[in-house]
Amino acid sequence: MAPAADRPGYWGRPTSTLDWCEENYSVSFYIAEFWNTVSNLILILPPIYGAIQTLRDGLETRYVFAYVGLAAVGIGSWCFHMTLQYEMQLLDELPMIYSCCVFVYCLYECSKQKAGLNYFLIFILLAFSVSVTTVYLQWKEPIFHQVMYGILVAVLVLRSVFIVTCVYPWLRSLAYTSLSVFLMGFLLWNADNIFCDTLRDARQKMPPVLGAVTQFHAWWHILTGLGSYLHILFSLHTRSLYLNHRPKVKFICGMWPVICVEPLKNH
Repeated sequence: MAPAADRPGYWGRPTSTLDWCEENYSVSFYIAEFWNTVSNLILILPPIYGAIQTLRDGLETRYVFAYVGLAAVGIGSWCFHMTLQYEMQLLDELPMIYSCCVFVYCLYECSKQKAGLNYFLIFILLAFSVSVTTVYLQWKEPIFHQVMYGILVAVLVLRSVFIVTCVYPWLRSLAYTSLSVFLMGFLLWNADNIFCDTLRDARQKMPPVLGAVTQFHAWWHILTGLGSYLHILFSLHTRSLYLNHRPKVKFICGMWPVICVEPLKNH
């Protein structure tokens, strides 16, 4: 991908096993990859609001964990792209696995009774997380992490398709919007990796503002952050319908979707 260090910066020479296509320290002496860093705000602020809203509505704690997990990914990714240090890379990548396991648990427990926990599923997901962590700490191969994360995403996709096909077809637009936005981010992530040299050359001839638009890894953060957030809304909406609640989608400032859930009076 990108050279080990484009310019000297506050955090010194990168020690991470990955260095993305954005030119290092080109915007700020204190931030290695400026646009890849600030784009994580979408992974941090909306999930924090979602967690607070979930607590206010008295909903199940698992969804608080889902929102907090997504925010943790954003914070870890912020630290990673700001420093390009190996320890911060782990703070980004490992929470991706852990939060996705929470997503899996939430989605597969949508049609279960409110009381009780699925200890078997918790054990499977915990064992998966521990195994991935143990192997990845010993074998520092990013492709291994990417494949393991891809497996979890595939499990979520299959379950989502089942729900909107066989259970709640009227949620199809929400589920497919989440999947489409996430897929668009994945395509841009690949484009950023494959065409890095071409993108870098093009940026040299562009105004800085226009060049920022070509930071496709930053768009990966924005789109996958939005896609993951919409997935939590889809999961929460599905769960609320099963519990005979009345979920409503509202838009903050007419733009950002949130779900407010009102329990039935006789429930």
